[in-house]
Amino acid sequence: MKRLSVRHRTVYSYAAPVAFGDHRMTLRPRDSHDLRLVDATLAISPSAEIRWVHDVFGNSIAIARFAATANELTIESRLELERYALDRPVFDLDPGAARYPFIYSPEERADLGRLLELHHPDPKGRVTEWAKAFVHGETTDTLALLSDINLGIKRSFRYEARDAEGTQTPLETIERGAGSCRDFALLMIEALRSLGFAARFVSGYLYDPASDARAGGLTGGGATHAWLDVYLPGAGWVEYDPTNGLVGSANLIRIAVARDASQAVPIAGSFTGRPGEMLGMRVEVEVREVRTSDGGGT
Repeated sequence: MKRLSVRHRTVYSYAAPVAFGDHRMTLRPRDSHDLRLVDATLAISPSAEIRWVHDVFGNSIAIARFAATANELTIESRLELERYALDRPVFDLDPGAARYPFIYSPEERADLGRLLELHHPDPKGRVTEWAKAFVHGETTDTLALLSDINLGIKRSFRYEARDAEGTQTPLETIERGAGSCRDFALLMIEALRSLGFAARFVSGYLYDPASDARAGGLTGGGATHAWLDVYLPGAGWVEYDPTNGLVGSANLIRIAVARDASQAVPIAGSFTGRPGEMLGMRVEVEVREVRTSDGGGT
């Protein structure tokens, strides 16, 4: 078990006071057997009325409604949580799913629904062709295939941090040979869906153990992070992080899961003001391990 703290601060600046529309925030995880929320605070300035809902995927969503105008909006989320996961996970697949290709049961297919479908145009089948290059022979080991694709993205594509909103299409990522963590996650999701796997997008944070020594070792720390889940009969949802080549790692802190990247944006909202009044946005993310000396325990 790792006890971790997360501080996520976002500041929007404007040239003059503006009015804010509702803001939707996906910043709080749900408790599970592998992730326990110990404490959570959400501070917003100017003050706002906050209501909490669960979205269609069961994610915890805060919706803020503002009454006052301001020339700066600050949203700060602080979490303390316990992450339970094996450093070297073992996945006990059903015998029928141990080798690819396999077929989900009718009950699974009914519940997995659109998580099996391609979501982005691929008229010439380039994403499918890219994915099939990892399949060797008529049948292949399922976990080995997934590992090869996960590592293939890490080794073959150049990572680029990108603050701009949105996600590249899988075709754009293949053509550019580069992308951000969310681009890599989406590429692997669509590649796996083209092979018949059910996959979903995951957003959250990444704990980099080297960051406590001020020398990063993993890619994507110090910001929000994105990866994916693949549904495997017998093992359930298994995490893959193609940015770092991680599988089921305790360093991944899940906040939200969704069918598509656009449904798991950490903060989304609007403002009313004159054109050009928005000056910019600053995002600070800090994830660290809480040790005994910090007042917690591991």
